[in-house]
Amino acid sequence: MSDKGKSHENVYDVAILGSGFAGSMLAVILARQGAKVMIVDTKAHPKFAIGESTIPNMLVSLRTMAIRYDVPELLALSTFSGCQDIISPWHGVKNHFGFLNHQEGKPQDPGQLTMFNFPKLLHETSHMYRQDTDAYLYYAAIKYGADANTNFHVVDVDFDDDGATVTSNQGETVRCRYVVDASGYRSPLADKFSLREEPCRFKHHSRAIWNHFVDMPNTDAVFERDKKDTPPVPWYEGTVHHLFERGWLWIIAFDNDKSSKNPLCSVGLTLDERRWPRQEGMTPEEDFYYHINKFPDIARQMEGAKPVREWVATDRLQYSSRQTVGDRWVLLAHAAAFIDPLFSRGLSNTCETINVLAWRILAGIKDGDFSAERFREVERRQQALFDGNDKLVNAAYISFEHYDLWTAVFRTWAWGSNAGAFRAHEAFRKWRKSGDEADLLELEDVKNPGLHWSDHEGYNELFDAMVKHCDDFEAGTISGPQAADKLYKHLREAKYVPKHFGWDDRNLRFINPTPLKLAKTMWWAATEAPPEVRRIMLGFVREAAKEFVMGRRIF
Repeated sequence: MSDKGKSHENVYDVAILGSGFAGSMLAVILARQGAKVMIVDTKAHPKFAIGESTIPNMLVSLRTMAIRYDVPELLALSTFSGCQDIISPWHGVKNHFGFLNHQEGKPQDPGQLTMFNFPKLLHETSHMYRQDTDAYLYYAAIKYGADANTNFHVVDVDFDDDGATVTSNQGETVRCRYVVDASGYRSPLADKFSLREEPCRFKHHSRAIWNHFVDMPNTDAVFERDKKDTPPVPWYEGTVHHLFERGWLWIIAFDNDKSSKNPLCSVGLTLDERRWPRQEGMTPEEDFYYHINKFPDIARQMEGAKPVREWVATDRLQYSSRQTVGDRWVLLAHAAAFIDPLFSRGLSNTCETINVLAWRILAGIKDGDFSAERFREVERRQQALFDGNDKLVNAAYISFEHYDLWTAVFRTWAWGSNAGAFRAHEAFRKWRKSGDEADLLELEDVKNPGLHWSDHEGYNELFDAMVKHCDDFEAGTISGPQAADKLYKHLREAKYVPKHFGWDDRNLRFINPTPLKLAKTMWWAATEAPPEVRRIMLGFVREAAKEFVMGRRIF
């Protein structure tokens, strides 16, 4: 798998710095399409990585790219059963987003619970065991013809009119026509071109401490309660979020399905470092328990759990770049910026960016045009995804302080995310039928590429209202109840927010799409919804029903 013996006479179309999820996914697409690809990385697989939780929008992107670029391996990633059966039996199932709000020094209040569980007819999301999924993509890229060189520490990338030369600390070189930097925070290109913004432009602030654990207590046993306070789907079958003022703890289980052979659970604590600064002289482990012990029921969740790796702790997680594309180069995913793990947007945004990047690289290989102008839409979309996620997560952290406001933020996010998945699947469905790439390109030419529902002006106004009301609450110009009232008023009056589902019912803790609720909502879509909502919702459900009858899942 090494390229150490090759000379400059072997010019690659693309050199990819970093063999993680983003770099390997792009490599497998390009190699499958006949491009000459070299992947370089300082480390070999398997590699520890976090960012394990998938969302429906990501599944649409994966399925689209699998067929668009003829990469069946991406279909395996797009379902929990695919991950388990084809990659390894070490993944967890994700049937919901679940949230429990906490106050310092107090037991968790059963009245402050929120959950949205996915209809099984529509989605089959997973908790990816990243060392397996990333290695799967990496070896698939090699299978399709990519070359790879591990223990390759990049010290320079030199550009000229004809291409670029990537040089390692041992003097090895790789000659290529285009460079994709998918190496993460320590991006060689960000350093070379001084791309990091100082200060970081994002409003959100957080730091993190994380590890993998064994013997994690089952969340449902820890929070065993009366039936009315018990969610319709077990807590442990999804991504569990313990929320508190300016922070949260994730519980991402890999052992939550009978098919899984993985005893591990991913756990991470994410804190606004201005509210919860790192304690001087504490190890990451001591810092972790110092904070969770402030919340009695979060501490109970961790009783008996044993860490299995070296602890990882960060200072402020957020960083940004003034530019992510240039002549013959691109910063991809976490090489460009990072926000926060909340809402599991990282992997989904990466897939979305790769889908708009890959076809442009393939076109450049054909005609030799690798100018920044060709990749202008990649720049616009990637930066907008970072900025949109920053606004969303910052608003959410503000709302954690007031449960009613949080529930309104949760609903605004959840409906927009679902509508975005419906809209993306509509484009995919039209393209499959017509074969016309214009059906997919419609999703690139949108006004608000930073939102999942990127082409709906009404939702953009709702999102902006959410951000404003949270900012006003933080500034003290309105109270938490006033901010919540204003946002719920938007949700009630918005004609594009479905009825019967529970999006505008502030007293509904568990949004559970039962067959009856789905039927009522679809009747609303058919008889009352605006045309654009009717189209995406009914089209999606018709396709899902057809796939279900044929014994297949839509994702």
